[in-house]
Amino acid sequence: MAEGTDMTQEPLAPQHSVICLRLMRAFRSVSRGMRRWQDGAAPPATAPLSPRHVAALEQLLGGPVTVGELASRLDLTLPTVSGVLADLDRAGFIERHPDPADRRRTIVQVIPSRADLIGEWLDDAAKPLARVLDKLTPSEQEAFLKAMDLLETELHNQDA
Repeated sequence: MAEGTDMTQEPLAPQHSVICLRLMRAFRSVSRGMRRWQDGAAPPATAPLSPRHVAALEQLLGGPVTVGELASRLDLTLPTVSGVLADLDRAGFIERHPDPADRRRTIVQVIPSRADLIGEWLDDAAKPLARVLDKLTPSEQEAFLKAMDLLETELHNQDA
């Protein structure tokens, strides 16, 4: 490589390919492991909760939102978020009602009596991540989160 050459313009070096393949295997394994952990810690439901259910519950613990706003926050289509909400409704975690300001919109929120249970479950679901992050220095945590944010953005841009 010539002096002063920008490495971002060159193809991936072989060591990058090895690292990328190792990370892809790790992501699959981590994803399966987190799913098993979440399923084991989940509150009783009629069906297992998917990552979309988890993300929706996390957003809804922040307070009531419209279905459209939730779809936007989760970067999901309205039909997809409606299916997630139907599952959460059947499981007894959420309630929906018309928006008093615009009856064409629906407001969705966690059932207040279930909020503590859901919060505890989300905390339990995050325990493996918390234990790993606790082993990293604050600068390592920032680097890890930056890498995950960059990967998320890259994957999102590919989908667009």
